[in-house]
Amino acid sequence: MPPMPFRDRLLLLWGIPIGSLLVLLPRGLLQVRSVPEFLAAWAVSLSFTTVFWLSGRALWAILFRRFPGMHQTRQRLWLLASINTTTTAVVTVVLLSISARLRGIHLPVSVWVTEFGLNMVPTIIVQLIYESWNYFRQWADNVRRAEQLQSASTRSQLEALQSQLDPHFLFNSLNTLSALIEPDNEPAQDFVEQLSDVYRYVLLARDQPTVPLSEELAFVETYLALHKARFRDNLRVRWQVPAAAHAARVAPLSVQLLVENALKHNVTSREHPLELELSADPVTGYFTVRNTLRPRTAGLAPGTGTGLRNVRHRYELLQAPQPVAVTQEAGWFQVQLPLLVPDEKRQLHASP
Repeated sequence: MPPMPFRDRLLLLWGIPIGSLLVLLPRGLLQVRSVPEFLAAWAVSLSFTTVFWLSGRALWAILFRRFPGMHQTRQRLWLLASINTTTTAVVTVVLLSISARLRGIHLPVSVWVTEFGLNMVPTIIVQLIYESWNYFRQWADNVRRAEQLQSASTRSQLEALQSQLDPHFLFNSLNTLSALIEPDNEPAQDFVEQLSDVYRYVLLARDQPTVPLSEELAFVETYLALHKARFRDNLRVRWQVPAAAHAARVAPLSVQLLVENALKHNVTSREHPLELELSADPVTGYFTVRNTLRPRTAGLAPGTGTGLRNVRHRYELLQAPQPVAVTQEAGWFQVQLPLLVPDEKRQLHASP
């Protein structure tokens, strides 16, 4: 029997004995006149209830592992109903046939139908108990995951804007600065507009659990343009993102954080230009940020890995289909972010 996705020991200890008593009621439990007769009837009922309960429990566990998602509940329930109905019908026919042959009698159709209905009662109750238990457990997990995701997103925003003024104030100030720059100073105008675009994206994306990859890359492209104004040819960027990947979703500011880490912790000079590669592969389901690894020996303190840990945690909360992968080899540092499906079937904010 496959292990259950949650503990149900108390449910088994109490549910099976109580259920075996309940199914005796329509079979004449109140007409039993002696204790031995009651105990014998209860023992038989307890045996059949145990078999029906444990077999239904095992079937539910198997189908739950095959169809675990909340959006797969309907498919799981249809399979449970069809298999349980067929199994109960077969068991009823076999047991009644044996009983009728041993007693040498012919049972009317009404008896067969009645016994089938009575045998279905514990089976249906068992499935309803486990499905209800699992549904509310998943709902509670989703609520907790949504809260954790919001908390992680807030921490990411605070870290991204650490030691800076309120982004609304900066955004408005940049617009004012743009108006003060001489019209013929196009490089300065372009720089201020790009900086405004960066903060506009931060303001729009910070409250969203995911954003389209195309929007994140447009933001990263603007972010890199600001750094190109500083590093010029010392920063070399290569893009390999097919159009098929643009509809996928990523955690907001996650690609930017990886690019920022590459710029912050590696040498970027004429002798050692920073090579930065950004690519997406819809087949493997990953977006990759890859950069040459030449750690700075002076200036900033060495990285603590907090940013990467937060990125990993955010993708775990988003129930990414595969984990964030980090590798380091042959002078290159690489981080792969799982591409998230664009549909809303994951239902982070599901309600009962």
